[in-house]
Amino acid sequence: MTSANRAKEIFLSAIELADASQQDALIAAACTGDDVLRQEVVDLLAAHPEADSLLDKSRIEPKFVSDNRQDIPETVLSKEVRPGVHIGPYKLLEQVGSGGMGVVYMAEQQKPIRRKVAIKIIKPGMDTMQVVARFEAERQALAMMDHPNIAHVLDAGTTEFQRPYFVMELVRGIPITEYCDKNKLTTQERLKLFSIVCQAVQHAHTKGIIHRDIKPSNILVTLHDGIPVPKIIDFGVAKATNQQLTDRTLFTGINQFVGTPLYMSPEQAEMSGLDVDTRSDIYSLGVLLYELLTGTTPFDRQRFHTAALDEVRRIIREEEPQKPSTRVSSMGNTNTTVSAQRSTDPFKLKQVLRNELDWIVMKSLEKDRTRRYETASALVAEVNRYLNGEPVEACPPSTTYRLRKFVRRHRMAATVASAFLLLILGSAAVAWGLYGDAKQSRDKAVAAQRLSLQERDRALEAEKSAETNLQLATREKTRADKQAIDLRQKLYDYNVIKADAAYRDNRLDNAMRLLNDCMDEQRGWEWHYLHRLTGGRRSIHPPSDFIVEFALTRDGQRVVAIDRLGMMYMIDASDGSIVWTTKTRISIAWGIVFSPDNLSVAVGGRSAP
Repeated sequence: MTSANRAKEIFLSAIELADASQQDALIAAACTGDDVLRQEVVDLLAAHPEADSLLDKSRIEPKFVSDNRQDIPETVLSKEVRPGVHIGPYKLLEQVGSGGMGVVYMAEQQKPIRRKVAIKIIKPGMDTMQVVARFEAERQALAMMDHPNIAHVLDAGTTEFQRPYFVMELVRGIPITEYCDKNKLTTQERLKLFSIVCQAVQHAHTKGIIHRDIKPSNILVTLHDGIPVPKIIDFGVAKATNQQLTDRTLFTGINQFVGTPLYMSPEQAEMSGLDVDTRSDIYSLGVLLYELLTGTTPFDRQRFHTAALDEVRRIIREEEPQKPSTRVSSMGNTNTTVSAQRSTDPFKLKQVLRNELDWIVMKSLEKDRTRRYETASALVAEVNRYLNGEPVEACPPSTTYRLRKFVRRHRMAATVASAFLLLILGSAAVAWGLYGDAKQSRDKAVAAQRLSLQERDRALEAEKSAETNLQLATREKTRADKQAIDLRQKLYDYNVIKADAAYRDNRLDNAMRLLNDCMDEQRGWEWHYLHRLTGGRRSIHPPSDFIVEFALTRDGQRVVAIDRLGMMYMIDASDGSIVWTTKTRISIAWGIVFSPDNLSVAVGGRSAP
C-alpha cells in the first residue's frame, strides 16, 4: 500500500473516534517510527471540514428531520451533489445529515410517483476501498430488513461520477431519548417504546445482522396517527453473522473503534470484530434502557470525552456502573429535572427503579456476555414480565422472590393456605414415615417367615411389631385429622369473634367478609345470628334491661331470652317484635337449648331461694 493510501486509511479510522486524545493515540500507534506518514495523517485531519466537531458525535451523524436545514460549507459539496441537482428520478432538496463517510439529503422522487425520500451518498474524497465496502455493506444490510421499525431501503445506484448512493424512507423524527423527555413519558411508557426497539433489533439478528452502534441518535421516533413509532435508521457499522454483505474486502482495523464508546460493549472495546456477536447489541440496548430510565449513560459522558483511548477501553471492559436507582439518587439537583421529565418525583423514581428494573438493566450490562440476555426477544419478554406485574428472571434469589410476589397479590388466601399446607405436610410426613416403617417391618416379617420353619417365631414377632406400628400410624392419622378439624374450628371461632367485633364497630363490610369465609358445614346459630344482623343492618333491642341469657333458634328465625326476674321472651329475629312471654321460676339462668325441630326449648338455671 502506498504512503498516501495508508495515510487515508488511518485518517478514516481517526475521524470515527470521539475526541482529539483518542485520535492522537490511534495515530501514534499506527505511525510509529514514520514521521512522514504521521504528518500526512495530521494534515488530512486539519483539512477535514468537521475536525472541530468530532467531540460531539451526534453533530456529524444523520438526523432524518425536515424544515431544519443544516448549514454545510460549500467545500463539502461537490459539483455533482448539491441541492437542486437530480440523481436519477430524485431531486435533492436539502442536506439533513452528515457522517464520517456519507452525507444525507432530503430529496423528492418525481417518477413514477412523487414522494419525499432520504438519499445517502459517499462524501467527496471518502471513496476509498474500505469506505465504499462499508457503505455497500450498510446498503445491503438495510435492504435485507423488512420491519416497520427499521428504515426501509427503496432504491440504490451510483451517480454519474460512480459514487454509490442508496435511497431510503424519510423518517421525520427525533432521537428516542429526546422524544421521551420532551413528552414527559412515564417509566412504563418508556419501557413500552423500548420493547418495540428490541423487537426491531431481534428482526435484524434474525436476518443475521449485528447493528454494533445502537444509540439514541440512531433510533428516531416519529408519529403515525398520534402514536409514537421508533425507527432504527443507521446500519453503517453493521456486521453479518452468517453471510457476506459485499463482494468488496471489508475488515476492521486492529486499532479502530467500531461504534460509539458510550454505548459500546466490552467485547467491542477489544477492537476486534472476531469476538462480537448479537449479545453485543444486547449490551447497547442495556445502555439505551439505562439512559431512558435515568437520563444519563452508565459511564459519564464528559469523562469519556477527556480520557485517552486506552483509558476509555479499560473503563468499558473493567469498571462496573452504578445501578439506575443508585445513579438517580446521586444526581443532586439534576434529579428533580430528570424526575419531572418522567412525570414523577425523585423519591418515587428511585422506588420505581429499585430491584426489578435495576436487575434487568444490570443483567443487560454484564461484562461477561454469557450472563446477559441471550436474545433481544428474551429482553423484551423480561420487560413485559415487569410491566405485567410478574416476577422477572433476573432477580436473586428467584424462589423467595417469586413466592413474595405471589403472596403480595394473594395475601389472605396465602395465609390460610400456608397454615393448612404446613399442617397437612407435617401430618403427612409423620403418617408416611410411620406407614413406611410399618410396611418395611411387615415385608421383612413375611420374608423371614418364608426363609425357614426355624425362624417362624421371629417372623411372627416381627409381624406383630408391624401390626403395632400400623395401629400407631392409624392413631397418628386420626390425631392429625382431629387437629385439622380443631384448626378449622378455631379458624371459624376466630372469624365469628372478629365478625362480632366488626359488627359492634359498625364495620359491616368487614363483618360480612369474615362470615363469608366460614365453611357451610360449620355455620351454627351464632353465625346465622350475626349474618342476619350484618346483612339486614338492623339490631334487636332487648325487651328487658336485665337479660342474663339468650339463644337463637336453629333456623335463625327467633331468639329466646330470659332475664334475672325469671321472665322468658320469644323474639322475632327479623324485626325484633315479641312473639310471646312467660314467667318462670328461674332467677339465675346458664343455658338455653332448642330441640331439633325448634318446637321445644329447655332452660338450665337455678330458682330463687
